[in-house]
Amino acid sequence: MNEALAIWARQVAVAELREPLPRRWAHSQGVARRAAELAEVLGEDADLLASAAVLHDVGYAPRLVVTGFHPLDGARFLRDVHGADERLVRLVANHSLALLEAEERGLRDVLEAEFPLLDDHRLVDALVYCDMTTTPDGEGTSAEARLAEITGRYGAVSLVGRFIRRAAPEIFAAVGRVKEALAAQPR
Repeated sequence: MNEALAIWARQVAVAELREPLPRRWAHSQGVARRAAELAEVLGEDADLLASAAVLHDVGYAPRLVVTGFHPLDGARFLRDVHGADERLVRLVANHSLALLEAEERGLRDVLEAEFPLLDDHRLVDALVYCDMTTTPDGEGTSAEARLAEITGRYGAVSLVGRFIRRAAPEIFAAVGRVKEALAAQPR
């Protein structure tokens, strides 16, 4: 466990998101609360997930926008400015099937080269679950409702709408695997 990492991650997220993007900050806090629910499932990686959860959208911070693709901008900031843990940076860069959105943006090769997807599918799935079952206001929701909300906000034919349509089967599968892991935990 690395409680210091989780504390640092929250401090960075507060500094970058709370004031300029309060709704995004509320979402990130909700995603972090979801991550806390998975602590038993992830064991020693629980603090890593908590850190990725609170930082996953840091690339939306106005001062960090370079490419306009928040997973890439956030991961670069964490790597280049903070020298953050490699697994943390790779989780942020690839959260919620970002490779598919990167492809829509013509950035897939860049994202894959700089931040390869983690081999630990438990962590990857866990972050998808946390993000895709949390509303923009930080409340819990179903993955189906979350994807409908995203599509409604951006539009079905937008770049994000196309990405969500392509990613939906994998998002639902990841959420299902996490729910199964949670259900298998002793009560």
